[in-house]
Amino acid sequence: MPLTADDYIELLPVTWRAVNSYGIKIRHRRYDCRALNPYRHQHSGVTARKGLWEVRDPYDVSRIWMRNHHDGGWIQATWTHLTTAPVPFGEQAWDHARQILARRGGDPATEAEIAQAVEALLDKAGQGPGGAAPSKRDRRIAGRARAVAEASVPAPDPLPGEPAARAGQLQDDEDDSPSAKVIPLGIFDPFEEAKKRW
Repeated sequence: MPLTADDYIELLPVTWRAVNSYGIKIRHRRYDCRALNPYRHQHSGVTARKGLWEVRDPYDVSRIWMRNHHDGGWIQATWTHLTTAPVPFGEQAWDHARQILARRGGDPATEAEIAQAVEALLDKAGQGPGGAAPSKRDRRIAGRARAVAEASVPAPDPLPGEPAARAGQLQDDEDDSPSAKVIPLGIFDPFEEAKKRW
């Protein structure tokens, strides 16, 4: 049985945070949305967690989900700097940019400065060789960020009257070789399985 959207959210890593006037802060990033307004500076009702709210934090830094302990369901909040860094990237790119800025010294980097550093890192790695070549680690992080971006973009729907293969889907090579024999799998029956001797 395929997972629902709620099942997917339930499988994400969990952290507990307060909902402040600016939203929710996770790893120097602020997340906010209009749906959080009734819960700002409010107790979640979970006394074991001192009134903090359950937040699910995916690898993609563009959004988080907060469990609504009062009304049920999930509230999706987006990263406040998503408009300045529109390319989705992962936590590893964020941490790497923070480390680069920390090595340069000075005051602790702001959220906007880290977002600009990530964008510069991805641009530099995407340029390829020329000038100062990006390090092996920079290329690896940029590759993972591209994978996150490609995974978050759905495939385009085929146009009416156009074959699905031409709409960006994979097309098998047209050859006359025989296809492999398909062997169907049986349906698992726990009651029949319990009768077997192991």
